[in-house]
Amino acid sequence: MTRIAETAEERRAIRRHIMFTIAVICAMGIAWKLLHVIEIIYVSALFAVVLMPIVQRISTCQIRGWSLPRPAAIGLLLTTVALLLTAFFIIGLPPVLRDMRQFSDDLPQKIPIVVAKIKHLPMAEKLGSDSLTEKLQSILGSTTSFLIASFPKWAARIFDIGAAFFLCIYFMLEGEHAYAYLLAFFRPKSRERLAATLQIAEQRMSKWLLGQGALMLILGVCSTIAFYLLHVRYFFLLGILMGLFNIIPVAGGIITILLAGGVAALDSWQKMAGVFIFYFFYVQIENGYLTPRIMRTSVDLMGLSVLIALLVGSALAGVTGALVAVPTAALVAVLMDEYMVQKDAEAQALASEYKAPEPEPEESPIAEYSRDA
Repeated sequence: MTRIAETAEERRAIRRHIMFTIAVICAMGIAWKLLHVIEIIYVSALFAVVLMPIVQRISTCQIRGWSLPRPAAIGLLLTTVALLLTAFFIIGLPPVLRDMRQFSDDLPQKIPIVVAKIKHLPMAEKLGSDSLTEKLQSILGSTTSFLIASFPKWAARIFDIGAAFFLCIYFMLEGEHAYAYLLAFFRPKSRERLAATLQIAEQRMSKWLLGQGALMLILGVCSTIAFYLLHVRYFFLLGILMGLFNIIPVAGGIITILLAGGVAALDSWQKMAGVFIFYFFYVQIENGYLTPRIMRTSVDLMGLSVLIALLVGSALAGVTGALVAVPTAALVAVLMDEYMVQKDAEAQALASEYKAPEPEPEESPIAEYSRDA
């Protein structure tokens, strides 16, 4: 009887394993189908986590013993940002767009003049200067056709941004209830440990906004100074735009530098070349020096981790992946510190032999983990 009972129990265990495997496969298939939706949900939840400390500070500010409730604090934050952006674009952007429209209208007449100047350059014959006018006009026509053809994709992206915006608001309003519900799936001991770990991750992820704000401020100030020295029109407006759009990795910088280059080209091609040269060198400094160090200070990540996170995020999800790469890396780092890093005497011995390559000696993270243990 015991043998029969053991056999029946083994069969039930095998059936449970089979059903679990099938359920995992089905869940992975559904997740693959809903990958785009999951991406929007994840980005919305992450930005809700990043913005919640600001909302909490607003709600804790008291005026004559009265403080704002959370919905009112969220509304105040969003209204303030919307009013600032609206005022900025209404006041500063129309003159630039008007001159850019005039520039595009005058461009076909300016192309023969540019070609005539190119013919006087050395090696002009090998460049095929005789047919250069037709080539430039063909490129302009192809660019216009591409922009028109890609309009539906941009419209879909705008819809995704709107959906993520409203989801972010709902996460800030009701995220705590969803968070408590998800923790209820874990056992009490595991639940307490996971809750404490996620709280640490939330603090580190929320500091990402400070680091990103510092990068935006640096680019805005440097761009304003560079455009002023180059005597570019609307240098102050363009500098602010460069700083604001820096929150969007890669795409934001490309859009704004093309806009600044077009404005500079209204006066001369030399100014446009100066704008592009400035941005080329700034990108090298930002990617190689500023981003790793600022994000290491704010998010407490190694510079190598920040660069790898940006590369992986952009490869997996393009601009969106690069946008959320650093806070996601902070979350992954905290989870790995808690559940995977070995805090033992052997790690401490390895830490004592480790020498960091920084100019100033710093304590190794492994030694910190071992000391805490």
